[in-house]
Amino acid sequence: MDYSAMSSTGDGQTPTAAVKDVARRQLVEVGASALSLEAVARGGGWALAEVEAAFPHRDDLLTALVVDAYDASGAAMEQADRAAVEAGAPAGARLLAVTRALRQWAFDHPAEFTLIYGSPVPGYHAPQDTVGPASRTPAVLAGIVRSALEAGELTPPRRPVPGPPLLLPAATELFGGAPGAPFPDLLERGIVLWSNLIGLLVFQVFSRTHDSVRDEAAFFDYAVAVAAESVGLVVPLEEPAGQAAGATG
Repeated sequence: MDYSAMSSTGDGQTPTAAVKDVARRQLVEVGASALSLEAVARGGGWALAEVEAAFPHRDDLLTALVVDAYDASGAAMEQADRAAVEAGAPAGARLLAVTRALRQWAFDHPAEFTLIYGSPVPGYHAPQDTVGPASRTPAVLAGIVRSALEAGELTPPRRPVPGPPLLLPAATELFGGAPGAPFPDLLERGIVLWSNLIGLLVFQVFSRTHDSVRDEAAFFDYAVAVAAESVGLVVPLEEPAGQAAGATG
């Protein structure tokens, strides 16, 4: 089902966009596990039948919200990458730009971030409809790593992953094929980068680092740079204010 194309029918039925807006508010208030068509109907002042005309089941509504969240977060990264490319940025700067964009989206939409990267909703199993939107984030990362490889901006790993390739064919296809030596394990390393990024965002959005990190935005940039080293990519970081002058404390 193409949830992105759904809109008002013009025949008295509830516009799907309005239903999703109310549902997003309820994600903030009660979380995805407590979301129900009945609660959405009450929140929007509609009859239950009107909501069911747009989304027959709760899982249909959840899937629409999941698709929207993946699409919105992926679009934020894609837009940031286009701007970086237009500015002539190298791959490392592009990576920093897109990860910052995803971080900003996550903090602007914490309930939707939680929906797609938090605990699974009991009884809900995401359908195939979500696979394409979910792939937008790793596709952006893969595109940057591929560009860095082609431009000679990667440093070969000091310790390649031993043994045969560990990835499924679909993951290799997303990247455009497995690279040759000296980067035979670049795809595995790219997934490490991706998982590190999402894990870092989970820590920051869910306040796992607020009591141990003085500057979470600066720490995020540093962590991205460290994670990027796993694929041989250098991420340029701005020197903290005062450090060049020898400031302490």
